Amino acid sequence: MIFTLPNIVSFIRICLVPLFLWLLFGRDDPAAAGLLIGFVGATDWVDGFLARRLGQVSEVGKFLDPLADRLAIAAAVIGGWVAGVLPPWFAAAILVREALVATGALLIAVRAHAKLDVRRFGKVATFSLYFAIPAFFVHSGGWHDFFESFAWVTGGVGLVLYWWVAAQYTRDMVAILRGASPAVSSSGQGDAT
Repeated sequence: MIFTLPNIVSFIRICLVPLFLWLLFGRDDPAAAGLLIGFVGATDWVDGFLARRLGQVSEVGKFLDPLADRLAIAAAVIGGWVAGVLPPWFAAAILVREALVATGALLIAVRAHAKLDVRRFGKVATFSLYFAIPAFFVHSGGWHDFFESFAWVTGGVGLVLYWWVAAQYTRDMVAILRGASPAVSSSGQGDAT
């Protein structure tokens, strides 16, 4: 079934990404864009929770949920980099890590017909970045300096965890490609975070 409540939530999250870009570049309002992308990030768990709670887990949902996450992160990081809201090295560190993990996940999908399980610390890292990135936007929009400090602290923690989990995924990928079963401490279903 395609038209389930969790899939509708995922679809709405995807539709908010162009609105975020319009707020950032069309209206030149980084604070509003930051609040919106913060909302999209904060609702990351809603579609998965509803799918499990309502018994509406579907293949469409398993595609839409990670797509919404990746589009939101990509738009926020690339848009923030281009708009000068995010420090270039910070944005580059996130994008390089995303590209490496995505390439590895594609490799094991094609060669071993397998996928990486989500790791708990990957979710924590993503959660931290979902707070840090909007805080950079909101501060850039003229809001209080607290948001800049908050962005650096949560962003620093998130970035370290993001790369640490990437190293764990690399180890998992090598194990999968060698035919072994990786030691995974996953906390749910879905694609690698």
